[in-house]
Amino acid sequence: MNKLILAFCLLMISSIFTFAQTDYKKYETYIGFSNNQIDTGVDSGNSIQSFFNDRRSFNGFEAAGVYNFSRYVGAKADFSGTYRRQSVNSTFNTGTGTATFNSESNRSAYNVLGGVQIKDNSSDARIKPFAHGLVGVGHQRINLRNTTCSGAVTVCPSSFVSGSDTGFSGAFGGGLDVKVSDKVDIRAVQVDYNPVWLSGARQDNVRFGIGLVIK
Repeated sequence: MNKLILAFCLLMISSIFTFAQTDYKKYETYIGFSNNQIDTGVDSGNSIQSFFNDRRSFNGFEAAGVYNFSRYVGAKADFSGTYRRQSVNSTFNTGTGTATFNSESNRSAYNVLGGVQIKDNSSDARIKPFAHGLVGVGHQRINLRNTTCSGAVTVCPSSFVSGSDTGFSGAFGGGLDVKVSDKVDIRAVQVDYNPVWLSGARQDNVRFGIGLVIK
């Protein structure tokens, strides 16, 4: 009888530990669309319209992986790349007349970040708000191609000009995941304050995202 009771107790303890280990997801992977509003350094006002007018919209992707130490806390690694292509047209005075500069600008912005995510990772949770704090490195690059000049100019810049800068960056924000199956959530929204320090100045960028979370 004692052996039976002992066996029953061991079975119950084993079941408790098994449940404790499997009642939340240990890993998750996120992949989605990212829109980054890159700060131009202009501050024209406090309205929503001026907020977007003072920034340039970059579009691209974001990918992240999370290892959950507990039901609520996980370590997160995050990588994003966003891009903007536009025509650059400028007219300037050379001292002897007016010159026109035309080029195609290709710009890119990357973030490589790591930190902590707070989220209810219960297997039964359907609506899952989350918050994260991430720090790391930001890198931005600009390429000018197909440059042409006209007017009072004797020397036109090279048809290919490249410049880049790297500095400290972070992402502080969160969002909302919605469960659609045991293995997949939809990231309905994500919003991050994304400061980046380049050339001694801080960019106050804002990053938006939507996508899929695979568990």
